[in-house]
Amino acid sequence: MRTSLLLPCLLLLPFVLIACCVEEPVSRGTYSVDEAGMLSLVCPSCRAEETILSKHECYTLYRVVFRSGEGDVYAIAAIPENPVAGFVLVPGAGVKKEGHLGRAENYAAQGYAYLILDVRGNGGETAGYPMDLEKDFQRFMAGEWPQYYLSVCDVSSARTYLQEKSIIPVYATGESNGGRYAAIAAALDREFAGYIGISTSGFSRAGEAYTGDARRFLLSVDPEISVVKMTGRNSWIFHAPGDPVIPYSAGQALYAALPEPKEFFPFNGTHGQNEEVDARILGECAQIYGPQR
Repeated sequence: MRTSLLLPCLLLLPFVLIACCVEEPVSRGTYSVDEAGMLSLVCPSCRAEETILSKHECYTLYRVVFRSGEGDVYAIAAIPENPVAGFVLVPGAGVKKEGHLGRAENYAAQGYAYLILDVRGNGGETAGYPMDLEKDFQRFMAGEWPQYYLSVCDVSSARTYLQEKSIIPVYATGESNGGRYAAIAAALDREFAGYIGISTSGFSRAGEAYTGDARRFLLSVDPEISVVKMTGRNSWIFHAPGDPVIPYSAGQALYAALPEPKEFFPFNGTHGQNEEVDARILGECAQIYGPQR
């Protein structure tokens, strides 16, 4: 389905404001993994601080910091005055939040709140290390928080932030490796309206080749395990047949693991979100929420 071209928005004079979400008692949270490898999370409490970067005719652009005892996580959010729905985007490995700034502004211009997370260890403002399952397993064995689990929690924190500003349905969206964090977050957090995975996959249940704690941990980070909990909520998977990074068949395997309702969309491209994907997402949303600006 095709969508109309975006309407330009008039840039207004920027100003700065600091605001906080409602603070909760400080908690480091807890996690557990059952014998089937299913992860359960009670995420660490966090506080969101926002700074207005600029105000436009159609939306306001914010810099957001999620502060907790497990480290600060940064984000950019473009939010219209009365959004009809929202998206939390988790970028792929090595992609900074600024790489999707134009996309966030385009969605906001059409009436959708759009927040881009700066993933832990992705090379941006948020501290951490690039995804390292061996290091995370050592933290798991020591009873500490694996960074992978914290990254899943960050997606839920972003959803909470958007819904504290506006009571709207929010979709967990991710591309490439970010699609894995987003999938698990959407599955475990029933407050997400749905999941959108782009050029992503699970780990083909690789944990089944191990035993004991290694098996449980590896299955706990595999979206193909957790997405069974998406029942009753929409899932959309986008994958290019010519993807040189994550094979098309791997994207199909993740789709197969998802319960209904779900849809699979092949697209023209290589790896990652592009204009064709955006047009399809906005077109599908128009059918659900009606035509926007």
